[in-house]
Amino acid sequence: MTFETTSSARGGGTGGGARGDDGDDGYTPSARRLERERYKRARARRATAVAALSTLVTGAVLYLVITGSPGWQRTRETFFSAEYARMALPEVLDGLLLNLRLLAVCGVCVLVLGLLLAVARTLRGPVFFPVRALATAYTDFFRGLPLIICLLMVVFGVPALRLQGVTNDPVLLGGTALVLTYSAYVAEVFRAGIESVHPSQRAAARSLGLSNAKTLRYVVLPQAVRRVVPPLLNDLVSLQKDTGLVSIAGAVDAVYAAQIIAGKYFNYTPYVVAGLVFVALTIPMTRFTDWVTARMDRRRAQGGTV
Repeated sequence: MTFETTSSARGGGTGGGARGDDGDDGYTPSARRLERERYKRARARRATAVAALSTLVTGAVLYLVITGSPGWQRTRETFFSAEYARMALPEVLDGLLLNLRLLAVCGVCVLVLGLLLAVARTLRGPVFFPVRALATAYTDFFRGLPLIICLLMVVFGVPALRLQGVTNDPVLLGGTALVLTYSAYVAEVFRAGIESVHPSQRAAARSLGLSNAKTLRYVVLPQAVRRVVPPLLNDLVSLQKDTGLVSIAGAVDAVYAAQIIAGKYFNYTPYVVAGLVFVALTIPMTRFTDWVTARMDRRRAQGGTV
């Protein structure tokens, strides 16, 4: 009632959006609304203070427990030496370039192969049964096979065959193992997105005269890919971390560079440095994934295109 009386008095009773000479819309918040906003701000400040205090107390307790342990001095010298950290950081960063190149190349290959496998598994008709069976067998096998075993089999098994024209480069072989494993996971993500598209979409496209191939390309796949962007980004985050496993083949990446220094000086600080470098790369990708997920959830809640 306060809003209606004030608006009518200032706007001269005209309908819809009477405005004053200075451009004011004539709205005056009520005392109840001002009090509610003050209460919300007070609760927000209180929640922030409690969270900060809780974090400080937890951090202080952990610090006292860790530093007060009997073996802390030895652990600090072995794992958290500033001298060895400064020594290892340049070498680890040089090796990290290999991990980033593997992520870029393998990421593209994984997305392409995973999409092809997903499309193969969703083909309809009895004539495509062999294709569906092969795609299913591939995804089931490589999803069940541990990545480390796949790397060992490819990196050491392929050169043992002594095939003409087949590379022995550990980087290429390690990247191949990563693509083989991760494409199986990504294929299932794409397949879930394809199957989430309502059958009425296909029926509408076919009623407009589109063939099965064009329906898949122009109607189903665009919707499916948009829906699975967050889980795809999560798989790429995992791929970024697992590129460090190519070090078992002898490729000098960030992990192997840390291993060389650790083996030379019998100090494990380089491993900690390599781990922190990977964490520094993973956190921005994780936050970006969270942002994309929240954005798509908001659009879905508002009825927008998903």
